[in-house]
Amino acid sequence: MKKVKLGEVCEILSGYAFKSSQFNDKKIGLPLIRIRDVERGFSDTYFEGDFPKEYLIHRGDLLITMDGSFIMKKWEGDLALLNQRVCKLRITDENVDEGYLSWMIPKFLKEIEDKTPFVTVKHLSVAKIKNISFFLPDIQEQKIISKKLDTIRQIYNFRKKQSEKYNELVKSRFNEMFGDLLLNEFKWDYASFNEFAKFDTKMISDFSNFIDLPHIGIDSIEKNTGKLIGYRTVGEDQISSGKYLFTKKHIIYSKIRPNLNKVALPDFMGVCSADAYPILTVDEKMNRIFLAHVLRSDYFLNFILSFSSRTNLPKVNKSQISKFVCPLPPLSLQNEFADFVAQVDKSQLAIQKSLEELETLKISLLLKNWIIRSLMFLMMPLT
Repeated sequence: MKKVKLGEVCEILSGYAFKSSQFNDKKIGLPLIRIRDVERGFSDTYFEGDFPKEYLIHRGDLLITMDGSFIMKKWEGDLALLNQRVCKLRITDENVDEGYLSWMIPKFLKEIEDKTPFVTVKHLSVAKIKNISFFLPDIQEQKIISKKLDTIRQIYNFRKKQSEKYNELVKSRFNEMFGDLLLNEFKWDYASFNEFAKFDTKMISDFSNFIDLPHIGIDSIEKNTGKLIGYRTVGEDQISSGKYLFTKKHIIYSKIRPNLNKVALPDFMGVCSADAYPILTVDEKMNRIFLAHVLRSDYFLNFILSFSSRTNLPKVNKSQISKFVCPLPPLSLQNEFADFVAQVDKSQLAIQKSLEELETLKISLLLKNWIIRSLMFLMMPLT
């Protein structure tokens, strides 16, 4: 085991400054890999002209973006050219496993990114990349670590796809039971928002009795799915400005950037950002789960987006939402849909638990490796 610098075991080639006058979008020449292309794995910008051969990139080459977010990823596209502000890593030491390197280096890039000051965009230099220090076990151990982490990633991706299929299943069931709400194929009576729901905006500013309650900010609501993520307590977030109180009977609707479709169904009591509205349903007319899915539907989204005219921070208000009119299916049918969603949610909960366990296992494996290496390094005799 030894500690090495990336520049000692890899050759790092910074991209070439190709002339923009020779760029085209007609697929003439070779694709040009710019920063945005590394993450998505393809380029729609082409270069027609002569170029140094060392800037040719093949599928599977390791690339690092050097502006904005510092990302390391294998190139997934076809033969292409390496543009400036993207660099290529080529392993020059036969005792370094590419898979191990691909798992270890992103952590250090993220640390550099977090510490890099910026005015508009963060910049990464080749010198900093070369100076990244990490512990290098023998090649066989590297392969074992990499294989374990690859297996975790494969299972994680499989579980994510399962979760996405369940989301699609719920959407499909909604369409099957209620049809296109815009067309109102089942000829149900229409009802306005204020007939089947109401805003329950009880603002609180004294949090002495709510210090241990969850605090749901807008960023805590996952777009499209409404999943509540990464939230903390009122005390942990040191809340001081006014918030709305909600219970498990509420829907939380984000009024900021309605195009993100942030509609949550909490199963606990808490407080939420004043940039969201807690909504209660009229029980004899509207099922809470059904309404949440209506608010996530294209039918509602197209309606509400017609009001969000502010380009920098689109926002809607109570008056605008109150103008919403919707076909009102029989409550028994809404309840049947809600029961179906509840069954799917049980499966989703099991998947979510599995995802969290896999993430913990991955972090544990990485930390174990770093901690062991660090301790071994500290115990080495001074020379």
